[in-house]
Amino acid sequence: MTDAPHAPKISQAEAEAAVRTLIQWAGDDPAREGLLETPARVARSYRELFAGYEVDPLQYLEKTFEEVGGYDELVVLKDIRFVSFCEHHMLPVVGKAHVAYLPTDRVVGISKLARVVRGFARRLQIQEKMTSEIAQAIQTVLKPQGVGVVIEAEHSCMTLRGVNVPGASLSTSCLLGVVRDDPRTREEFLRLVRG
Repeated sequence: MTDAPHAPKISQAEAEAAVRTLIQWAGDDPAREGLLETPARVARSYRELFAGYEVDPLQYLEKTFEEVGGYDELVVLKDIRFVSFCEHHMLPVVGKAHVAYLPTDRVVGISKLARVVRGFARRLQIQEKMTSEIAQAIQTVLKPQGVGVVIEAEHSCMTLRGVNVPGASLSTSCLLGVVRDDPRTREEFLRLVRG
């Protein structure tokens, strides 16, 4: 589930050469003063933007807490801002994730939920896959009674080019366990996310 395909490692110099080629292909001169440092900057920014390939998001969920004082209701973390990239056009996808789970006997630190979102977001992908991967990761590691993930995002491949519809956003969801099967729990989750 979390394994991304491993391509041969490309050096910094090779990445910078590729950026110079793209600059030239676009019609500019990569030797121009304003563009001299651009290949190195782009390569560094891509390393940060695609850092999700270097982490296993499931590991963030391994440290849990069992002293929950009898808490047995939904845990919901809303508005987790993320930046991802469309695998079809390599353009930004910017949005918010809302993540919830109904614990069985343990909880995880809330920052870990945000780290899971970021770990999956910092890869080339489609939003539907990212939504499912986040939910499946929480289900696999925490084994809660149910999981709910809703993602709302604006895709630059649609708002800046192509059909060119600024402001349009895509919503996806993945509901597992009682969050999917129990109408009251599902409604509570959706109400908390929308509220």
